[in-house]
Amino acid sequence: MRVLVTRPAHSAEKTAQRLRDMGHEPLLLQLRRPLHDSAAAAAALAGTSGAIAVTSAEAIRVISALEEQLGPHLARPLFAVGETTAEEARKLGFRAVASSKGNGRDLADLVAAQGAGHLLYLAGLPRAETFEAGLRQRGIRFSVAECYRMQPVAPSPAEIEAIFSGRRPEVILFYSRQTAEDFFGVPELRSALSEESGIRLLCLSEAVAEAIPTALKKSVMISPMTDEKSLLSLL
Repeated sequence: MRVLVTRPAHSAEKTAQRLRDMGHEPLLLQLRRPLHDSAAAAAALAGTSGAIAVTSAEAIRVISALEEQLGPHLARPLFAVGETTAEEARKLGFRAVASSKGNGRDLADLVAAQGAGHLLYLAGLPRAETFEAGLRQRGIRFSVAECYRMQPVAPSPAEIEAIFSGRRPEVILFYSRQTAEDFFGVPELRSALSEESGIRLLCLSEAVAEAIPTALKKSVMISPMTDEKSLLSLL
């Protein structure tokens, strides 16, 4: 099965290998690339104590560049959305990692349940604010350090033609609402999909699926859990 992956290059390569291991043929289309600000992360870590929260593995990749500066912070509790991000934190050396299985609101529930005090949220731009809203509703004090930005990448006409001319993808994977909005914001990509194309659109969550145009909703399938294993199980 030909599967189009709409993720930043670092994450897309890992997904591509998983797809090959499953017997599928991955196609890659990068619509955003991360710009890291490790200095902002370092300053935020140095100026705080207590628990850390991340809602993306991209934040873990940012602080991995801090090397020895990170050492004093590895004993701090770390809360992550998803086991994949949690595992990345453990590989980096964090010793007290807890993960939620859902979205940012579920992570806020987890933070509240474990009685964390003031929290440092290592965040990116753009982002959904469900985690921050959940923390406010629960009266949890927190600070935000914006340490990476997902910059738009405009696919070239040649890239689009290579993917959709001839043998087209049978499935497209969408991991974030922003990426889905980016995809359907490109006229050449939007016109490549029709109601009759038969291409399935697999979305990591309900929020991601909301960005799919109404005319294509019948082609949407939503992952039962917000992790890649669950998403790929829909293949």
